Amino acid sequence: MSKVLIFTNSSQIYLYSDFHNTQCFKEHDVETPYGRVHCTMKGVPKGDRPVILTYHDIGLNHKSCFDTLFNHEDMQEIMQHFAVCHVDAPGQQEGANTFSIGYEYPSMDHLSETLPSILKHFGLKSVIGMAVGAGAYILAKFALDHPAMVEGLVLININPCAEGWMDWAAHKISGWTHAMPDMIISHLFGKEEIQQNHELIGRYRHHVVNDMNQFNLQLFVKCYNSRRDLEIERPVPGGHVNVRTLK
Repeated sequence: MSKVLIFTNSSQIYLYSDFHNTQCFKEHDVETPYGRVHCTMKGVPKGDRPVILTYHDIGLNHKSCFDTLFNHEDMQEIMQHFAVCHVDAPGQQEGANTFSIGYEYPSMDHLSETLPSILKHFGLKSVIGMAVGAGAYILAKFALDHPAMVEGLVLININPCAEGWMDWAAHKISGWTHAMPDMIISHLFGKEEIQQNHELIGRYRHHVVNDMNQFNLQLFVKCYNSRRDLEIERPVPGGHVNVRTLK
């Protein structure tokens, strides 16, 4: 496989090619009301067709969260028809600079409000959202506030509720006794997988420790743990819907 790197004034353009396909992607630092957000656009948006927009979980970035999925052979047909916009939470992308002491990290609500600026930057009318954990919360909030911009959502491991007192106490106690990587691993994986799949857990622990900016990651984790309740409920089939739902 060969890679060509082209620099422009506003972004970096990478071209990956092999015997079967050629894929171009651009990296952008998009200005939003809550600071710059690193985005990676793979492919070229096609007319009014929505773009797939992804948002990762805490302890991850768009590469560690989604590369395995989008590089799978079964996804290649989808990639031929849709461009993909990967969004990295502030300071979570590869090689991110450390935020200065006293930097006020955006809230989860504010992170969702960066997305309209991102769509405007790329000239997008709507997206199909795909997200995990903290990213799923952010995209759900975005869909609730801007339904016309969202064609559909694929949300994995979303917790739409605010952190409860028991959760708060547990995080405080674990913060005294465990390092950040342990907290992230317990968030990303279940107890059984942690105990049995040592190779996988070791790989993710290495990523959290060596690839993620620890100071920036701590700010994102604190942001997620301070989330508000989305106040949505799953409607009962055949029942009267008088609560906030995702349609």
